[in-house]
Amino acid sequence: MARRKKIYEGKAKILYEGPEPGTIVQYFKDDATAFNAEKRDVIEGKGVLNNRLSEYFMSGLNDIGVPTHFIKRINMREQLVRSVEIIPLEVVVRNTAAGSISKRLGIAEGTALPRPIVEFYYKDDALGDPMVSEEHIIAFGWASQQDMDDMVALALRVNDFLSGIMMGVGIKLVDFKIEIGRIWEGDFMRLVVADEISPDCCRLWDAKTGQKLDKDVFRRDLGNLADAYTEVARRLGVLPENNVPRGKPTLIN
Repeated sequence: MARRKKIYEGKAKILYEGPEPGTIVQYFKDDATAFNAEKRDVIEGKGVLNNRLSEYFMSGLNDIGVPTHFIKRINMREQLVRSVEIIPLEVVVRNTAAGSISKRLGIAEGTALPRPIVEFYYKDDALGDPMVSEEHIIAFGWASQQDMDDMVALALRVNDFLSGIMMGVGIKLVDFKIEIGRIWEGDFMRLVVADEISPDCCRLWDAKTGQKLDKDVFRRDLGNLADAYTEVARRLGVLPENNVPRGKPTLIN
């Protein structure tokens, strides 16, 4: 790792220069943060779990034609991804009221929403990642109207996929956030799902008991975060020690 050029270090990952032009090595850390890094801890094994789970979800999206930056997993903590220009927005899809939407609108946590709701947040830790409207996004040049239409379409396809996968193992997908980046192929630009998809960026509840299996366990001091993530990985069959072969994810109708 010492000989590899570091490009960026964030709260949960480190990005290194990849072996080929246009590639990046994404390293998953064990660090856990919440409330814009006001709360911090190191959770042993978290990075390994998120690497395996993100590989599982990104590979599944690639298989069904939803483009992502993911190329392959290198080892237990690293994966090779394509270099992208990240749009400075977090795209959040909500199926059930929880977290900030409950606080903002006074909707009881756990209330099913009438349809998936897509929200945009400006990526800036210093500002607390504020929610922004399409008017803000266009006015400040963060994305075009066509970009936003494509981002919403991508986010809803990811939602359909993840909801089905999770439903199949008895988990409710409450909400999630993704990041989207631009990739150029000659003069042609396309948008792809980037960063990661893991319990770090999803709210996941046991479908029967409502037990939280996501970062809210850490945010709200509800137990051991690694145990929660391990349970998600166990149900999906992606743990290395699992004897169940890791098959391709399939959608549940």
